[in-house]
Amino acid sequence: MSGRLPRYVAGRYRRQAPGRPRAIGYLYVLPALALYGVFLLFPFGQTVWLSLLHWDGLTVATWAGLDNYQGLLTDPTLRGPFVHALVLLLFYAALPVAVGLLLSSALSRFRVRGMTFFRTVLFLPQVLAMVVVGVAWRSILAPDGLLNDTLRAVGLDALTRFWLGDYTWALPAVGAIGTWVETGLCLVLFLAGAQRIPRELYEAARLDGAGALREFFAVTLPGLRAEIAVALTLTIVAGLRNFDLIYITTSGGPGNATSVPAYEVYHRAFETNEVGSAAAMGVGLTVLIFVLTVTVARLAEGRTR
Repeated sequence: MSGRLPRYVAGRYRRQAPGRPRAIGYLYVLPALALYGVFLLFPFGQTVWLSLLHWDGLTVATWAGLDNYQGLLTDPTLRGPFVHALVLLLFYAALPVAVGLLLSSALSRFRVRGMTFFRTVLFLPQVLAMVVVGVAWRSILAPDGLLNDTLRAVGLDALTRFWLGDYTWALPAVGAIGTWVETGLCLVLFLAGAQRIPRELYEAARLDGAGALREFFAVTLPGLRAEIAVALTLTIVAGLRNFDLIYITTSGGPGNATSVPAYEVYHRAFETNEVGSAAAMGVGLTVLIFVLTVTVARLAEGRTR
């Protein structure tokens, strides 16, 4: 037999050459990269450029340099929305994750009838449009809404108030809506992750005399690290890009008590004609989301190694 390979074998080896699949993979990815660049990177670059200008959207723009970014640090009306957004993360991310972990741990420990119906009802807020959620909760939290009527019916008239018009309670009220929306998402993620945890680990923990609390920290929590990272990423992004709920319920009021970066970008760009300042705030919000999500991902990777 000669040293040359048969033609079909040589062709097969040529098709499996290490460089060709990679090159073909790049060809498949290029259209997606092109769309990503046209619809995301180019608008973002344009936003960065606008953030370096003083422009009202109509007249000739003038160079501002870093003045708009300096305003984010020195102007209370620009710094305040970021503080409000960080406060809302407690309601949008921390509380839903904590409640979701508590419920998923209890449901994985005890068998509950009607689990599918229970999960569907809790996940329903994720399916509803945020405009619908905002209109419904604005009616519930109104001075003559369901919440105040319930408090009056049980003799707690002193607790009734205009929840969305109170300087102290408006932001927590909006945050409570966010908790209601995001809890179902966290619960579904954690219940799906809990099914991957081997039952032998729970049995071993119980044989060692572990109670419910120790079982949670020793078995459930380590087994759900990946799901917790996903839940935190999704809820943090939802909390920081919150616009429609604020627009429907409070419009940033009373005063600026519930103003958040996404709403302030809209307000400055289309209502007060401060396009450069709005662009700088949008860039700052993007950087904040990027930093927080990357931090969560890095922490999750470090813990799972």
